[in-house]
Amino acid sequence: MEQRFTSAQVVKLTGITPRQLQWWDERKVVVPQREGRRRLYSVEDLTEIAVICALRRKGVPLQRVRRIIKFLQKEFGRRLAEAVGNGSDYHLLTDGKRIYLENSQRQVIDILKNSRQPLLGICLNDAVREVRAEIFSRRPAQAQAAQNGRRRRSS
Repeated sequence: MEQRFTSAQVVKLTGITPRQLQWWDERKVVVPQREGRRRLYSVEDLTEIAVICALRRKGVPLQRVRRIIKFLQKEFGRRLAEAVGNGSDYHLLTDGKRIYLENSQRQVIDILKNSRQPLLGICLNDAVREVRAEIFSRRPAQAQAAQNGRRRRSS
């Protein structure tokens, strides 16, 4: 069974505010599954939220972030977490006007050969690793809490 996360868990794992998370759902930036009124996020959703948060912390406007995520999904042909999780390092680079994807040093050097602007780098793999590490470090505690909850109900 696929692991799913509540809004409260996503807030704790990524540092996003509950209102931002709700707004992103309303604007279809990241659309969770629904169980009644509850929003449930997959690992892929959580990964995209973490990447979006990293981009927003770096000052990238949400409209541009949406285009980046769409481009990456189109480029990879699958969700960001699936594409980045294969062991390759990917970085986003910007000269302040455009954003580039680095999947090897040679390709970025070729693309940016004539650029004299400073670059801002954001490692997509780091964002994915941070979220996964946080998820897996909480799993034993969550399993114990769930088991304790079941015991109380059966008493």
